[in-house]
Amino acid sequence: MTARCAAFHALHHGDRPLLLPNAWDHASAAAFAARGHPAVGTTSLGVAAAAGLPDAAAATRAETLRLARLLSPLPVLLTVDIEAGHADDPSAVADLATELAGLGVVGVNIEDGRGDGSLGAPDVTAAKVAAVKAAAPGLFVNARTDTWWLGVPDPLPATLDRARAYREAGADGIFVPGALDGRTVGVLAAAIEGPLNVLYRPGGPTLDELGALGVARVSTGSLLFRAALGAALDVLDAAVSGRPASTEPPSYAEVQRLSPVSGAEPFAPGRPS
Repeated sequence: MTARCAAFHALHHGDRPLLLPNAWDHASAAAFAARGHPAVGTTSLGVAAAAGLPDAAAATRAETLRLARLLSPLPVLLTVDIEAGHADDPSAVADLATELAGLGVVGVNIEDGRGDGSLGAPDVTAAKVAAVKAAAPGLFVNARTDTWWLGVPDPLPATLDRARAYREAGADGIFVPGALDGRTVGVLAAAIEGPLNVLYRPGGPTLDELGALGVARVSTGSLLFRAALGAALDVLDAAVSGRPASTEPPSYAEVQRLSPVSGAEPFAPGRPS
């Protein structure tokens, strides 16, 4: 395992959950890194939407690799959302993971949700996890189960069964997105061996509260991408209506400094509190 991969693994065993901001382009990732976040993920929805493609449809393999190449020089640990692996064949998923690892990526997300709104068979996802770990053992494989996300009846037993299968296949962490209450999060953290990842939810438990429940990693998912789009619409609507915008955007110069060829220090330095 490389030192960078080991450092990313270690972030899941700190005193506080790892808060993982999810980027969709170079500017967003560079801005998150400049805020002091030690690791940045990608959001498959943001990557797909920015390219005019559907999410969760295995349509963005090329865009995912292109973004990873673009982000790899940033001074941050990078983990990449690869949806369900962009293939049904575990060996093809392993090939993608190996290519990402060669770019310096330290982790991948693999999900069992399908584009048609159904759940894939757990043995298929487990086979993909095993193939990735065999091909790129240093990668942190975060296996996501969409049992809550897709509204599976009585999701807790199904979640635990799938989490067990993915861990036995070699997954390093388990990601359970959805609007989970604190009690459910605590049950999952206690029952799942290994780091538990949940989504940050505005108005939901805080980072410290999630840490007290046993959560190791908190992802923003597509939230920041959607928030950026919402802020753009707010400014546009403000221009139409004549009201003040509720968001103050970064200046031209601040965004320009995010470019690796600008030669200037990126804006908003400092570690997150």
